[in-house]
Amino acid sequence: MERVVSALVRVSELLSTPGPLEPSLQAVADLSLDLFGANHASIRVVDGSAQLRSVARSGEGSGERAPIFKKGEGLIGWAVDHGQPVRVPNSSEDDRFAHRPDRSFEARSVMSIPLLAGERVLGAFSVSSPTLDAFTAMHEQVAVVLAHAVGQALRCAELERLATTDALTRAFNRSHLVPTLTTEMNRSVRSGKSMSVLLMDLDHFKSVNDEYGHAVGDQVLCRFVDAVRASTRSFDVLVRRGGEEFELVMPNTGTVEGYRVAERIRTRLAEGPLVVREGLAISQTVSVGLATWDGRESAEALDHRADKAMYEAKRRGRNRTVIAAMPPVGSGETTLDTATP
Repeated sequence: MERVVSALVRVSELLSTPGPLEPSLQAVADLSLDLFGANHASIRVVDGSAQLRSVARSGEGSGERAPIFKKGEGLIGWAVDHGQPVRVPNSSEDDRFAHRPDRSFEARSVMSIPLLAGERVLGAFSVSSPTLDAFTAMHEQVAVVLAHAVGQALRCAELERLATTDALTRAFNRSHLVPTLTTEMNRSVRSGKSMSVLLMDLDHFKSVNDEYGHAVGDQVLCRFVDAVRASTRSFDVLVRRGGEEFELVMPNTGTVEGYRVAERIRTRLAEGPLVVREGLAISQTVSVGLATWDGRESAEALDHRADKAMYEAKRRGRNRTVIAAMPPVGSGETTLDTATP
């Protein structure tokens, strides 16, 4: 019992750690293997298409592509669909178990617990074992407590996202920018690695609204955000500064790599129209200002330097990337034109 209590205290500590929730969820999945004597543990959340998306996996098979489950599918889906825990001593005798031929590990005993926030089911916590009847009633009670903690942490993260996220594009809103820059600057100091930002502004966007209306313009913004996310890493932070202006914060990124990212985004837009709906695709370009933190300036100064580089890209013809040169100590800022289509 002392070991169980210690593990649950550790789960509480992990889930209350400031910062992104994903690393804490992964640590909880790792801890669960020993806590329940399992060979596999997973945490899944329900996404917008009612699929159970894996956010943390540990144990056997965790290095492989996570299988897709839907609400009601398999024991995991059953737990989500019914909002109730399920504990199966022999999966081969339970019709609810989803037999996957590509599963690389045995899951004879399975336990799946819904992640609840009030009456809402946010996902499921699941563990399995190759041993028959591996999980007891006590294991289930402990798993319910653990799942409750995970569910509350997911709900808190969801509320935080709602408070800091632009409702249209799902990028972060402007209030999130300076805190993010400050956090990444501190991280850069500790790691000794560079960080860069891209200030991006859609070219001639007003003409889109004027010709097609604001509803189409809104969809163009959303498709642009999709294109940026498809061209960047999961831990890069995209912020909507306002209107058609966005800023991408890139940890562990110097000027050379930052330029590659900027050109990947710019080229992606320039080479193909953004499909708004069937029968309507809008040609759109973007002007980009790139600034790499000099290790001394404030978050506001870095943002301003990227902003100036972006406006210089506009001045020089649009649809290009301009790098903001590192400002010499005590002198003004300059910019370099790096991409002329």
